[in-house]
Amino acid sequence: KMADHQQQQGFSTGPTLEELRQVLAEFAGERDWNQYHTPRNLALAMVGEVGELAECFQWKGEVPAGLPGFSAEEKQHVGEEMSDILLYLIRMADKCGIDLPAAAERKIQLNGVKYPSKLVKGSSKKYTEYTKTNVDTAKAT
Repeated sequence: KMADHQQQQGFSTGPTLEELRQVLAEFAGERDWNQYHTPRNLALAMVGEVGELAECFQWKGEVPAGLPGFSAEEKQHVGEEMSDILLYLIRMADKCGIDLPAAAERKIQLNGVKYPSKLVKGSSKKYTEYTKTNVDTAKAT
């Protein structure tokens, strides 16, 4: 059972973001939608989809990981809204000339520097709060 649960928590091995980018470019091209897929329009469409995802959680209180109180249909709907967001993000990255996997990898590295585990472990404070505390502590010693 534990192995099954762990497997459900991971992602499938495909398709890659590059494969999705290519499929989306072809999809939009076949429909002559490139004229509408400007960075601004894609950003606004993505924000709308984030709102639709938020509606899935509206009035449900704090929802634990795994969505245990959600029906199969509700979980599928959450996945569809997340997919809409991901697909708009990939399309936007393509139209902006951003290598999204490389940008994400770089951002994770930057966050590692910005939020060193020794200083922030177990804390939800913004980095400006703990860096100020760290500086104040250093001044006091």
